[in-house]
Amino acid sequence: MLMVGLTGGIGAGKSAVARRLAERGAVIIDADVLSREVVQPGTDGLAEIVALFGSGVLTADGELDRPALGAKVFGDEEARRSLERIIHPRVRARTAELTHAAAPDAIVVNDVPLLVEAGLASSYHLVIVVEADREVRLERLTGLRGMTAAEAAARIDAQTDDASRRAVADVVLTNNAGLDQLHAQVDRLWRERLVEFERNLRLRRHAPKGAELCIVPPDPGWPAAAARLIARIRHGLGPGVEVHHIGSTAVPGLPAKDIIDLMLSVRTLVQADQLADRLGALGFPQRSGEWSDNAHGAPGGTWPKRMHGCADPGYRVNLHVRVTGSPGWRFALLMRDHLRAVPEAREAYAAAKAELALRHQERAAYAEAKEPWFEAEARAADDWAEATGWQPSSSEK
Repeated sequence: MLMVGLTGGIGAGKSAVARRLAERGAVIIDADVLSREVVQPGTDGLAEIVALFGSGVLTADGELDRPALGAKVFGDEEARRSLERIIHPRVRARTAELTHAAAPDAIVVNDVPLLVEAGLASSYHLVIVVEADREVRLERLTGLRGMTAAEAAARIDAQTDDASRRAVADVVLTNNAGLDQLHAQVDRLWRERLVEFERNLRLRRHAPKGAELCIVPPDPGWPAAAARLIARIRHGLGPGVEVHHIGSTAVPGLPAKDIIDLMLSVRTLVQADQLADRLGALGFPQRSGEWSDNAHGAPGGTWPKRMHGCADPGYRVNLHVRVTGSPGWRFALLMRDHLRAVPEAREAYAAAKAELALRHQERAAYAEAKEPWFEAEARAADDWAEATGWQPSSSEK
């Protein structure tokens, strides 16, 4: 089952996206609908609200008077949080019930207006953000919803900003040009990513990366993508998990294959094997075969590890699962930090990449050809570590 979070600012068009996804076959769980359901007359949720805010928040028919309640909590942070403590746990419980009832191969889309504010992004396999220009949103709110300009602006400003939503977004859908364009984006997302992601997740297989080598210019989006993936792993595995962004995409300004390298630290390879199923359920299925690191001069020559890929076809990921303190674990962190800190080393690596990429069109051959460079980098990085007192960081910030 693929769990998707859907969010967007008021007036951006999130509900239109949800409707289109439902037409394609998604199971939609609407947090707004559930928040009304859990405070219907006769529910304990409504009883708690009345006990806290008084009978003045009820209509003559005994239903919740939302404008009256809104007047009590708008601008009052403590009152708003008290209301959330009543509603949110009930919405989460009802969401869990509906999710459990969905088919094993379902694509379940949780429509959550305050997904970012509630810190829920890492609990989904993928997050979709719908956005539109502020002027477009104001026009929709005043024209279609009958708000005054001041009311519309206040509602927009009361929510988190676009930058915060984009930071957690795996997919951004822009809705400035009408439903036809929006539907085309949703249909392409469904066809090219969500359906394949669900199938890969269910079958515990990773999206293929292809054998052909492609070195691309530095992408400022790599660190944010890595942060989203790391947050999912930490959320799924629990507190105390160490996950790092490593490799070339972790070094600002360095050309790289468009592959995010991550490293999960474990105490033993037995623990790594015990975590394999949980990582697969999070969207990081184990890759078959025997995997090891070149120990770069350390006794033993190689050091075993486990490798996982990513089921999401929108990402290309290598998740290295290494024993903390092993030569491969140390070298991955040392090389990253050395290249970040020493411009000359970074420039030399970029030049080596460019030269080797001209001679090797396949990733495997390119990786093998880089080994002599890695040997030299290991020696230079060790000298740098000794000179600076470098020590491995405990986890990615």
